[in-house]
Formats: sequence, C-alpha cells, structure tokens
Amino acid sequence: MPQSDKRNLHELSYGDDRLERTVSIKTDHVTLEGTLGLPENAIGAVLFAHGSGSSRFSPRNRFVARALRDAGLGTLLLDLLSRSEETVDEVTRHHRFDIQMLADRLIVAIDWLAHEHETERLAVGLFGASTGAGAALVAAAERPVRIGAVVSRGGRPDLAGDSLPMVEAPTLLIVGERDEEVIDLNERARAHMRVPARLEIVPRATHLFEEQGALEHVAVLARDWFVRYLPQHAPGNAAVGDVFR
Repeated sequence: MPQSDKRNLHELSYGDDRLERTVSIKTDHVTLEGTLGLPENAIGAVLFAHGSGSSRFSPRNRFVARALRDAGLGTLLLDLLSRSEETVDEVTRHHRFDIQMLADRLIVAIDWLAHEHETERLAVGLFGASTGAGAALVAAAERPVRIGAVVSRGGRPDLAGDSLPMVEAPTLLIVGERDEEVIDLNERARAHMRVPARLEIVPRATHLFEEQGALEHVAVLARDWFVRYLPQHAPGNAAVGDVFR
C-alpha cells in the first residue's frame, strides 16, 4: 500500500505501475480525456468522478487508483469537463455543480467501457469524491446492470436527489470524523437509499483526508468494497439491452 503524508500531499507515493494510458471519450458536445489503467486479468474496472475544481490528476484519487490496481482492479480517471469548460468554470463555478451534466458524462464513459474489448466483460464500480459522488450515484441509477458498486470519499450523495432510491449498487460512504456537516449530509442521503449503504467514519480525518494515514484508510475501505462486490456483478451473462438499461 502506498503511503500518504499531509506534509507532502502533491507528491503522494502512488508510484507509476506503467499500466496507464491516455484515452479520449467523445460525448455529444465535447471530447473528454481520461487515464485508463488495466492490470492483467482485472476483476473489475473503477471509474473515478472527481470533485469540484479538481481533475483526473487529483493526487488523492491517483493514490486510491494505484491501490485499486494493486488489488487487480482496472481504473479510469476521467476529466468531466473539457479544457474550455474548466476555464469558464474557474470563474463561474457553474459546471462543477451541474450534477446531471456530470452524471451524463459518466454514463457515456460507462457505455464506452462496455464497448471496449478490454473492459466489456468487467463490472464497473464508481468512485466519487465531493460533488462527483452525487454525479456517480445518479449515473449508477441510470445504469443499474452495469454498475456493481459505488464508493463516495468525502462526498455529497445528497446531490443525487431523487435518484438515491433508484440506486441498485451497494454503496459505501466514507467521511472524515471531523467533517461533521458532511457526515450529516451522508446520513440523510443514506436514509433515502434502498440498497445496502454503509457509512464509514475515518477517525481524526477532515474533509480532504490530509491527516497521516487517513488516505490509506480510505484506499483500504474502497479496495475491499470493490473487491467484494464487482466480481459477482460481471455483465458477461447480461443481455445487451440489459447492460444499457
């Protein structure tokens, strides 16, 4: 397991396992850039939805992604905004809270994974941070056959709104002990969910999990959740129409 250190956040020791490559995913309006990493004989693929103001280069998400690949899970870290949209969003902060738009782009990526030869038979998990967690849950509700598990890190699942009761994938909500407002929002969101939804509180951690060992704790929780649920959800036996239900 790589190790995190609050004093050196931007050089987190996730390392380079030489499995990643850049991919481009076309939507109706823009082309999104992503980083795909697939270990040999992957047991599932996890699509990351970054939080507001972040990108696929988030050191925290890359740290978790490396831990997942070490456990045999593929990872796809995706920029949910184009470069021009990011420039506008830095000023207006509009796009980062457009949960439906972000969810729609995640759905495009989920469908892309279903069409790619390397990933077509892998169940997909969603890992959402901050506002990305809300978008991940909306996308999970739209693709129930394809999505086998969801993990939220310091997320805003409440932003998924009316989609929460429609989520069918087992969901893990991870929040720092000192992030009291977000704990409350997660508890309220969980009350609206019908699937197994577990709230895990990371001791002494704040919203960004900068404390020594906090991000390792997140990575272990996420790894164990995906390893538990994704292999049993592989879509190999699902009808084509069901995969895109």
